[in-house]
Amino acid sequence: MKPRLVFFLGGAGAGKTTAAKALAARRRAAVFDMDTLLRPAAEALMTLAGLDPSDRDSDAYKQLCRDLGYRITMDAALENIAVGTDAFVIGPFTRETDDPDWLDRELSRFGVTRETAFVKVVFVTLADPELYRTRIRLRGSELDRWKLDNWSAFSRSLAPREQKWGLPGEAVLRFDNSGPLDEAKLAQLETFVYGDGE
Repeated sequence: MKPRLVFFLGGAGAGKTTAAKALAARRRAAVFDMDTLLRPAAEALMTLAGLDPSDRDSDAYKQLCRDLGYRITMDAALENIAVGTDAFVIGPFTRETDDPDWLDRELSRFGVTRETAFVKVVFVTLADPELYRTRIRLRGSELDRWKLDNWSAFSRSLAPREQKWGLPGEAVLRFDNSGPLDEAKLAQLETFVYGDGE
């Protein structure tokens, strides 16, 4: 049985982590959240640079930590895919989805291909742009301070995106997570990720 590499992508506050973890709990998939995996290294690097260790949005953070976060996350996920474990990967992946060759380059690093693993993308979205801000405020994380203080600039990152990896339409889901993650919505996710019967 081929393992599944599923990307849960979307803006801050969309609920991509909540959705991925809920489905992973049902299917015993491994979860790789870039925020979680990068946090210790990001805090150390930012502190050593004399910068705010809670910053996750400035140009300085992106220069010091961003690429490292993606490297850590993808290495961990692909190592699991290579041994047959389903991997759910969570993060924005803004630059990566714009690069048509990025996915195949990543897969090849661990000897994985699109033929040996199912690759799917879930774009987690909210219907109302203001709902992103409400959810970010309610979660009360120091990591979101810059987002809220610079909402006009940050909100531009919430615009709908496409993946340029050449995945077929049936491998991409736009998942409206505006309301509660109820049984019907979780079933929709499960059917998308696992409905191919393998």
